[in-house]
Amino acid sequence: DILLIAKIFLIIAFTIFTIAAIRLTTHKSTSNAIIGADAITVSVSVILVIFGNITGVGFYKDIALALILIGVVGTISFTIVLRGE
Repeated sequence: DILLIAKIFLIIAFTIFTIAAIRLTTHKSTSNAIIGADAITVSVSVILVIFGNITGVGFYKDIALALILIGVVGTISFTIVLRGE
């Protein structure tokens, strides 16, 4: 099935993207760390949604949504702390 092959290819691509985001997170500047952490959150969420679509299990979407919401809240709070407000 061509759709299954495309989903597996997308999972592999996002896994490579996650590894690149981990590398970005380990840089010295704080902005790179924030961008890398957000990229990891988005890529893991997309991998979970695709994996849930392949297996037919619905709660992966809920977990991915929670990860994205926690990632956004964490980024906003971290930037507020960095600005000193």
